[in-house]
Amino acid sequence: MPTPTQAATVSGKSAEISITLPPWLRRELDGVSDSEAFASADERMAFVIALSRKNIAAGGGPFAAAVFDAESGRLIAAGVNMVTRLGLSIAHAEIVALSQAQAVLGGFDLGGEGMPVCELVSSAEPCAMCFGAVPWSGVRSLVCGARDEDARSVGFDEGAKREDWAQSLEARGITVRRDVQREFAVSVLREYAAAGGVVYNGRKGGQ
Repeated sequence: MPTPTQAATVSGKSAEISITLPPWLRRELDGVSDSEAFASADERMAFVIALSRKNIAAGGGPFAAAVFDAESGRLIAAGVNMVTRLGLSIAHAEIVALSQAQAVLGGFDLGGEGMPVCELVSSAEPCAMCFGAVPWSGVRSLVCGARDEDARSVGFDEGAKREDWAQSLEARGITVRRDVQREFAVSVLREYAAAGGVVYNGRKGGQ
């Protein structure tokens, strides 16, 4: 049965599922004014890494992401990993951040007419699922902190992802920047693992 945090209403074989941000994150976002600018990739990543660390303290996973207006540096939306909180395997930080940005801006195509030039900043490189979501979202750039191998080193299953994933996004007109604040992003993953944080892979060892 769904947990209360899923806000799911069940009738027979159907359920209404909502992905809502945790209260602490809503407060964080409310504290960022529309005039505040995160001018550089380092500033944007520092904000995202701070969210990932706060998400651990709140009982969530060690990942966070945010969507910014690449030109003005304005924060549009943010998300954190809520897989265990919501009981939903798709509730990765990137998916939540992109969904929130689409809701805020009022459209599924963040690269559409009238939209700002959107940049996705993630505390770690995208897993196989989130990699697939990037080109469909409409963002024009992706900035990553920790590497795929960093997440795998603490036990997370990143899925089967093509080796040239970054180049394949570049070929679609999506710029990719890696290793921004990598050391600090990796430290969050290691702290999570050292504290016995739940590694919530759906299956292990290919089973």
